Amino acid sequence: MAGEHRLLLHNARQLVLVCTQGEKYLLEAGMHRLAVLDNASVVIGKDGYIKAIGHADAIHRQFSEALFEKRIDCSGKCILPGLVDAHTHPVWAGDRVHEFAMKLAGASYMDIHHAGGGIHFTVEHTQKASEEELFNTLKHRLLRMLRAGTTLVECKSGYGLNLETELKMLRVIERARWLLDCNISSTYCGAHSVPKGKDAIEATDDIINNHLPKLKELNLNGEIHVNNIDVFCEKGVFDLNCTRRILQGGKDIGLQINFHGDELHPMKSAELGAELGAQAISHLEEISDEGITAMAHAKCAAILLPTTAYMLRLKQPRARKMLKEGVIVALGSDFNPNAYCYSMPMVMHLACVNMKMSMKEALAAATINAAYALGRSNTHGSIENGKQGDLIIINSSKWEHLIYQFGGHQELIEYVIVKGKVVYQNERVMGY
Repeated sequence: MAGEHRLLLHNARQLVLVCTQGEKYLLEAGMHRLAVLDNASVVIGKDGYIKAIGHADAIHRQFSEALFEKRIDCSGKCILPGLVDAHTHPVWAGDRVHEFAMKLAGASYMDIHHAGGGIHFTVEHTQKASEEELFNTLKHRLLRMLRAGTTLVECKSGYGLNLETELKMLRVIERARWLLDCNISSTYCGAHSVPKGKDAIEATDDIINNHLPKLKELNLNGEIHVNNIDVFCEKGVFDLNCTRRILQGGKDIGLQINFHGDELHPMKSAELGAELGAQAISHLEEISDEGITAMAHAKCAAILLPTTAYMLRLKQPRARKMLKEGVIVALGSDFNPNAYCYSMPMVMHLACVNMKMSMKEALAAATINAAYALGRSNTHGSIENGKQGDLIIINSSKWEHLIYQFGGHQELIEYVIVKGKVVYQNERVMGY
């Protein structure tokens, strides 16, 4: 029957599976054994899920080419899983390029924050922006991420701080989930900062008594679908006790705990997250040895953000120590007005150079482990039968070029595929 399957990718020089046994995540040793097939093909069904993987000649014998709606010859090229960005702040209004100049002149993150810039500057502009304006800018940003190979992205609220604007941001994320081609994991981050006119305890009470009940109501009636809860656990923002209360409140209404911790000061956030059963904790530049041990035992993913450490001139997260101790290490771009980077290939490069990760470790951290950090590694993050057909094709005979060529993804990535549909085809590559 013609068109029985949606897509055939055939004759790839390398097919980077990442996993082969349905692993939910990879630890250090598993990352070093990253699964790669030579001269391979992939079949994706009409439902958008992977139906067959194998050597090109075996797939050719098993499947007639007439069975496919579309075929792509990948000779001399590499197929990789779609990249997963496990930490972004993509919904906001206002321009903070002037703060980059301040940072270059020596101002710290908290210096800018206390001067009325930073999050509060963006909050003011986001509160004033219309839903349509926020959606249009989010659409533009997500499409740029997609062209850089990201097919699953975590999207946070957090530039509203009041209930009305936080819900406006979450509605925009929900609209993007339905209308755009990328996969989205939605995060409520109403505790991103303490709003003006409140102290941290008052803000915590407002979130627990007003924000979370409304989120539960909207989730139950299907208006929005929020997956995760986030808090900025930091000195001068939300302390450990306030963070505990908010995260537990989110967990009680069914949200995964996935929060900012131990970024600028050692807060024992990692220990708290492990205790509460957090799915993931981000940043962790100031994590303690005890926190590393606790996260490893709890199977709580560490989402490391090399762009943030680079742009804010922070000390690098201790990726090698975490890997050695058995922590599940994932990567994210931390895209936001303070760390303006859409590109997971560049994030992987920085992780290798600045955090001393290998290319295999970085790719696993940006695929299967990032998917695990979002609770999605059963469907995303590797090329395996039964998983969603989200893949990228690069115009190189070695997959490592995606990381090696710093800033080179715009010429390397030829196709981005989501659920077996080509959602981006790079005309510049095709024109060579």
